[in-house]
Amino acid sequence: MLSVTAWAQTQTISGRITSADGSGLPGVTIVERGTTNGTSTGAEGNFTLTVQPTATLVVSSIGFVSQNVPVGSRSVVNVALATNATLLSETVVVGYGTQSKADLTGAITQISGQEVQNAPVPSFEQAIQGKAAGVFIENSSGKLGQGIKVRVRGTSSVSGGNQPLYVIDGIPLISENLSGTDAATNPIADLNPNDIESLSILKDASASAIYGSRASNGVVLITTKRGKAGDTRFTLGYQTGRSEPTNKKDFLNAAEYIEYFREAGKNAGLEAFTERRLRRFAAENADFATSTVDTDWQDEAFQRAPFGQYDLNVSGGNDKTRFFVSGLYSDQSGILIGNKFEKIGARINLDQKASDKLTLGMNVGVSRTRNNRISNDNAFSTPMQIVALAPISPTVDPRTGQVSGALDLATGNPNTNYPTYYNPILSQIGASYVATVYRNLGNVFAQYEFLPGLSFRSELGLDLLNQEEDQFAGRITSRNNGPNRGDGFNRRLTVARYTTNNFLSYRKVFAENHSVEAIGGMAFEARKLRSNSVTGQQFPSDSYKTILNAASITGGSSSETGNTLLSYFGRANYAFASKYLVNASLRIDGSSRFGDNNKYGYFPAGSVGWVVTEESFLQDQKVLSFLKPRISYGLTGNQEFSDFPSLALYSGDGGYAGVPGQRPSQLANPDLKWETTAQADIGLEFGFLDNRLSGEIDVYQKKTKDLALNINVPGTSGFTRQFRNVGKLENKGIEFVLNTRNLVDAFTWNTSLNASINRNKVTNLDGQVIEGGFLNRAIEGQPLGSFYGKEYAGVDPANGDALYFLNKINADGSTDRTKTNRYDDAERVLIGDPNPRWNGGVTNTFGYKGIDLSFTFQGVFGNDVYDGGGKFQSANATGGFDNLTRDQLDRWQKPGDITNTPRATLFDRPRPGLAYGTGGGGESSRFLSDGSYVRLKTVTLGYNLPLAWIQPAHLQSARLYFSGVNLLTFTDYKGWDPEVNADYLSSGANTGNISQGNDFYSAPQARTYTFGVNVAF
Repeated sequence: MLSVTAWAQTQTISGRITSADGSGLPGVTIVERGTTNGTSTGAEGNFTLTVQPTATLVVSSIGFVSQNVPVGSRSVVNVALATNATLLSETVVVGYGTQSKADLTGAITQISGQEVQNAPVPSFEQAIQGKAAGVFIENSSGKLGQGIKVRVRGTSSVSGGNQPLYVIDGIPLISENLSGTDAATNPIADLNPNDIESLSILKDASASAIYGSRASNGVVLITTKRGKAGDTRFTLGYQTGRSEPTNKKDFLNAAEYIEYFREAGKNAGLEAFTERRLRRFAAENADFATSTVDTDWQDEAFQRAPFGQYDLNVSGGNDKTRFFVSGLYSDQSGILIGNKFEKIGARINLDQKASDKLTLGMNVGVSRTRNNRISNDNAFSTPMQIVALAPISPTVDPRTGQVSGALDLATGNPNTNYPTYYNPILSQIGASYVATVYRNLGNVFAQYEFLPGLSFRSELGLDLLNQEEDQFAGRITSRNNGPNRGDGFNRRLTVARYTTNNFLSYRKVFAENHSVEAIGGMAFEARKLRSNSVTGQQFPSDSYKTILNAASITGGSSSETGNTLLSYFGRANYAFASKYLVNASLRIDGSSRFGDNNKYGYFPAGSVGWVVTEESFLQDQKVLSFLKPRISYGLTGNQEFSDFPSLALYSGDGGYAGVPGQRPSQLANPDLKWETTAQADIGLEFGFLDNRLSGEIDVYQKKTKDLALNINVPGTSGFTRQFRNVGKLENKGIEFVLNTRNLVDAFTWNTSLNASINRNKVTNLDGQVIEGGFLNRAIEGQPLGSFYGKEYAGVDPANGDALYFLNKINADGSTDRTKTNRYDDAERVLIGDPNPRWNGGVTNTFGYKGIDLSFTFQGVFGNDVYDGGGKFQSANATGGFDNLTRDQLDRWQKPGDITNTPRATLFDRPRPGLAYGTGGGGESSRFLSDGSYVRLKTVTLGYNLPLAWIQPAHLQSARLYFSGVNLLTFTDYKGWDPEVNADYLSSGANTGNISQGNDFYSAPQARTYTFGVNVAF
């Protein structure tokens, strides 16, 4: 009888949750109000739930307006959710907690995990290019797994780190460059983008100051997916596709090459020498002049680049236990020969409600990545430098039938009949560089609720990264044609970051109108890095590639470093009647990197906001849906420089003549402290016409002082430099975001547009000028990384000489702009800026009866790019016999010719009567170009199969889609790709931030096409 009574008091209901166009919404949360009884919808929006007869359902999902739906006597409950364009009810992840978007008073951009899922790129940052205002993201080249430049509201340091702080599920990530070469790699690529639920980018001080001395560059909070109460759900995905270069440059063909270099040899008085060289480059073929061989070496640098990915996740649970388990395998070949990136990963997220007050959980992710790297951009062995080879050189040696420069298996010796320079194909055949990373990332937590609204949370996290780099160069490679018989290098590195967070949270609403939230606690972090390496030579054969088989160990090293951080933090939010908002925070950081006299830094911030549309005088109007001005100000810091910079250090240096010894290696600075950034932000959030049009505008100013720089000191101290806090710089800018719901019926069309302007300027360097790559400089009064060099003035029509502006400053302050053909006489002046004037993006999303289409255009405008390879590729044979770009055919040939391309002269030999060359190959503005571009960054076209089609296969959902990345690029840049920065210049401790906007045989970005399918069951 009791069981019958219990059954009579509950009822089972079912239904479907849809959007305005009638399509089912997966993952919608349905909870019986006043209880923890709930479930979530399946792939087509269907759900089943047992509730009390008088129950009211609370139906909610991110991006939609929540609804309270009384059940009554119904057994079927169908609900259509309206889109919430401004996402005001959305919960936004902030530092150590969450807030409603409507209550935010800081500048935060939140991006859904859907924006990064299934993107055919190694790292999620590439998937959000053009989608976040104030966030500039630049991939250095088309090489896979390489470092990615991310700047939140500009560059805030000259010699310190400028990447944002990444925090995943409350645990700071290891994101520093760990490469064994000058070319940086990207540890963030170890993460599985399909595990990401949301990304919060904290931009102003009010939002980020709670992370204190590491927040000046912004903070990226990554939240991974969690299970939801309901039936266990399996989701399986598969992708396949391919990549190709976005652009190729035009080089001389065989006939043009011969004509050009014969002319260049004649002008230099080296005709006989030129003929001998041309014959040699043609593999001693006397018929080279007939152009029977016409090799496109550029095509040899690129390879067929397939892409494949499999992923599976399982989620579900009940009111006590929720789980999310995922796995991924991806295998992506790069567009350059020899480049490949492979990733395998798994994740388990578990939440257990142990009692009404105690919740336990864990987040654990493991991964292994294997990066088949290729040589740095400045190495002769990098594939892109193959373009220097002469088109008259055959790819196959006609004498042996082997690839030119490849191993002659009959003799065991490499063919010596190279083209012009080293053939990078040799490195693809006989060399390898593999970086393998094993990573364990996770945390465990416990949260106890003492009273309603008052809880304590304790977290313990670990990010453990083990990296091994193996390099081998066999006999076939040019440097081993001699007696070395193979070079091997092995490096192993372990980085561990331990983190604990302990904090109290309090939330309470008093007298209906007063809402208070407060958080206070402490955190401790310890990071340890150990590495060792060994090199060897003399291998029995190229089949032996490990150091164990080297007959001669030629070098070895080991190192250990680390740092600790002890922090106390607090934040308080107050809202009155949901319209007057106040936020304040404080963090105190004690770091082992700071000097004895400045061990602790203090980082306060505050903000206020006013929801004007909550006022009574705006309640009856229908035009303005939402209006919230907000203001914030605060201090943040940067301590991303090397460990132990404040201490007096000693070095062993191997002793002398076998006798151990030591010497001072670093001058102490007990006053060293963090770099401090003071940031002010004024923002306005708005919505019109029932939020059909919404957006926000922010104006900000960031002033950084106490820049940490290596400063010259008197040599009498026994040292030449000391690390000190000297210098200032500033960033100021405007951000604009506009979201529109253009169509909302069966056919939907939404648009999201963002644009950002940032102005960077170095205001004080204590009189120093710091040089970077090629022509980059850090100099007072100018943007960081500005290009300083000779100003190219064209070609003298009378004789074909390259001309330069003198730019002599006269006594009266005027500038003498006369021209000279003497390169050394020209003055260096400001000729360009690598920093964009503005950047942005626009995304359009369409939907109709299960069909969806979205595409994003990304734009970068007003920046300059310097082609450091131009003096070899486009400089009139001043470098020798490198093949040249086709624009060199427009060279000066006779008096009266009007052109910007000087006469062809081999080796820049001077014309009669001159003691210097005038070929225009010197570093100058001749090789500086506008790097602006607009790119069709992403396109996705998908179709959700109707439920009637897939139910016989016992599937909950099935989706087919096509995705494209970098499909179109519009630019006037003459190089391979305007989104570029030479990789070997990016990681210098003192110059990496200065060396921006340089192209040096850097690979273009990849254009990628993929087809995918997702099924749920």
